[in-house]
Amino acid sequence: MAPVARISPGTPRNLARLARALRAGELVAVPTETVYGLAGDATRAAACRRIFAVKGRPLTDPLIVHLARVADLARVAVPNPAALKLAKAFWPGPLTLVLPKTAAVPAAATAGLPSVAVRIPAHPLFRRLITLAGVPLAAPSANPFGYVSPTTAAHVRDSLGRRLRHILDGGPARIGLESTILDLRDPARPILLRPGAISAAQIARVLGVRVRRRPAAAPAGAQVAPGMLKRHYSPRTPLTLHRRLTRTQVQRAAPRTAWLFWAKPAWHRGAMGRGAVYWLDRDGAARGAARRLFAVLRALDRAGYARIHAEAPPAGGLGDALRDRLRRAAAS
Repeated sequence: MAPVARISPGTPRNLARLARALRAGELVAVPTETVYGLAGDATRAAACRRIFAVKGRPLTDPLIVHLARVADLARVAVPNPAALKLAKAFWPGPLTLVLPKTAAVPAAATAGLPSVAVRIPAHPLFRRLITLAGVPLAAPSANPFGYVSPTTAAHVRDSLGRRLRHILDGGPARIGLESTILDLRDPARPILLRPGAISAAQIARVLGVRVRRRPAAAPAGAQVAPGMLKRHYSPRTPLTLHRRLTRTQVQRAAPRTAWLFWAKPAWHRGAMGRGAVYWLDRDGAARGAARRLFAVLRALDRAGYARIHAEAPPAGGLGDALRDRLRRAAAS
């Protein structure tokens, strides 16, 4: 049996060692402000293919390329004035832009498409590692394809610990949901491909143009960006999404059923988990709910429930991103 991956704190010595591993074509699980990623040299086709193999990810689902600074954008993509405006407003941060790619990015990273998804992460350890490695890093979420994303180093070890050697520990993810993805290949018609912590309204204010939403169903074949498939971010336990959950539903529930509320129900007097009742944030705050969502879904998987019934958060802002993840988690 393969040894379990080593979790390393972000000391200068460890960062230098992990940077050497990346330059040698190895993979390193890394912290970001969104979720933990599985990083490899984005300029080497072999390293990109290794990411797909470790995750069990289809080659039609492209990778996001991560940079340490805006000055490196032209190395991997062809920026336009709109992209540079957004970079100034939101980078480093949880916004991914889809732009035409350069020859430096192999087709293996982009599902064979002439575009690339790119961002600058806000996590200082990850940016330091990119700088030390000296290459852009492709890094999808560090979990088996389609499963709940990891928000701690321990989550990565639990899911992929015997498939890779290196995990950089940067603490729990500050946001807890994957980045917003914006298709900016046509700067006059920006399209939101995946909601995240940066909203369409925030982007529209910077660009001064309407941000369109992509169609509900992703096209067949190669995807222009990750996170567009109907089913994704899914626990192994079947999940049903409801507009609202009630006390009556809980009281009439079948055995081994978990109930995941947006906020702590006013009628519930016990601690979370008592009577199989859980909530994402005690007060229903979107930021707290986002940080907890994936950790709670993983905990419910471990608890052995037969089914999870989850309540959709209110629409708007970060609530849209939470609804998106729960909708995909519940899809068949």
